[in-house]
Amino acid sequence: MKKALQYIIPVLLSALLIWYLFRKVDFRQTMEIVSHGVDYWWILAAMGISVFSHIFRAMRWRIQLDALQVRTTLMELTCAVFGCYALNLLLPRLGELWRCTFVAKRSDARFTTVMGSMVADRMADSIIVLALILLTFVLAAPALAAFMAKYPVGEGILRLVYSPGVWVAGIAMVAIGWWIFRRYRDSGPVMKIRKWTAETWRGFAVTATMPGRWRFMLLTLAIWGCYFVQLYVAFYAFSFTRDLCSRPGLAFGLLPCLVAFVLSSIGMAVPSNGGLGPWNIAIMFGLAIYGVADVEGAAFSILQWSGQTVMLIILGIFTAVWIGATSSGRDGLNKT
Repeated sequence: MKKALQYIIPVLLSALLIWYLFRKVDFRQTMEIVSHGVDYWWILAAMGISVFSHIFRAMRWRIQLDALQVRTTLMELTCAVFGCYALNLLLPRLGELWRCTFVAKRSDARFTTVMGSMVADRMADSIIVLALILLTFVLAAPALAAFMAKYPVGEGILRLVYSPGVWVAGIAMVAIGWWIFRRYRDSGPVMKIRKWTAETWRGFAVTATMPGRWRFMLLTLAIWGCYFVQLYVAFYAFSFTRDLCSRPGLAFGLLPCLVAFVLSSIGMAVPSNGGLGPWNIAIMFGLAIYGVADVEGAAFSILQWSGQTVMLIILGIFTAVWIGATSSGRDGLNKT
């Protein structure tokens, strides 16, 4: 039942959010915009930029693994990243599990060590997202406040964020969890968790002292720079988002793009198939802050998501072919 729910819930969540999306907009109008109001060369350019983000991620991961004495090739890591994102289209977080298993087997390393490096990979991304959220709230505070004030849900979210009770409850939950681990630290389940945590922490902590940590930071900026640029490039594919790039006071459209980018990054944390649903709604919400109609925002989000998904499928197929070819070569070498 637990495994079934892991497959069913993301699919149902994506379906529910897509239903909500098209309940708010006219599907025919959306398809009309996609069919006749798009410069597809910009969409193709965004798709190409996304490939570099995956390559930079593989290069960054290699720095961590080298510090952990896990030896593997850049091509193996690149295909592991390609395959990871392709598999996440089927089931959230399945890709992360697969890429750690794949690299651990290819390099004869411990799975928990590789998993620890992947946790550090995600932690670095989380820090970037938090920094972007803070930057966005500073730069776009007037637009966000004005938009939120129009909707009861927005006001409720703001009250929740600033509620002392929410913060007290969060701190209390952390304190209770810490007490349980201290009180029952010698029990079997807690010992297993502590062992797994220690090995995982080793993979994460190495980022602070490893050779190449400055390259790690630069590659982190390169990854997120690619994410941002591919969304900004897509702005030029539609007349209504292209207009934001020429409107006074919006920094050539960089500010609306930043708001949409940050909200969509938060939306990707929702368990769904490849971000379908939460990502689209987050993009719509971000564009609506700057006056883009829901039907236009839906068209933008659907086409941009579709372009990135097609690219991930292509990269996933390439990865499957490459793994099949290299595995056959290894099997032949082992027999010899």
